[in-house]
Amino acid sequence: MGDLLTPRLVLHPLSPAEAENIVARRPGPGALWAPEYPTDGDAAGAGHFLEHCADTGNPQPFGAYEIRLRQDGHAIGGVGFHGAPNAEGQVTIGYGLTPAARGKGYAAEALRALLEFARDEGIAAVNGDADLDNIASHHVMVAAGMRFVRADDRVKHFLIDWSDTSEASDATDATYVAEATDATDAA
Repeated sequence: MGDLLTPRLVLHPLSPAEAENIVARRPGPGALWAPEYPTDGDAAGAGHFLEHCADTGNPQPFGAYEIRLRQDGHAIGGVGFHGAPNAEGQVTIGYGLTPAARGKGYAAEALRALLEFARDEGIAAVNGDADLDNIASHHVMVAAGMRFVRADDRVKHFLIDWSDTSEASDATDATYVAEATDATDAA
């Protein structure tokens, strides 16, 4: 599986070896890491990816991706699926950026690309959630085309599904029209 490209980013599918380096916080040969990368969230996400690989095999293309800047190749965060689709054809996503990379629209740009990829792969719906007080992450999911569906005592839940294809194609259109809403990119 190759990299996914957006206007400003490269979403690089992680190999188990790359994930091990992120967990250990040591760049592998040729890796370019921005300051503050990997964050605790990146290390935790890479660890979950490795657990999934050990339990059921590498889930790619429904695994973890490193977010890299196209201009210089430096890793600034991660985005990915929490595993292969369930029986209903649904997946769950997660994402995060280094503090210096937030507020530039990168998270919504990466998430839009991942949502478009999921749709193209025949996924029926994508779920995401963020802590109740993580307003920036709520904005990212909405900017990427997801809609708020419910909250519980800990998190707000968001969803995009493709049962209405006209709405789905507008929500993940490659023109990236929602940049203005994505002013505070933290997940």
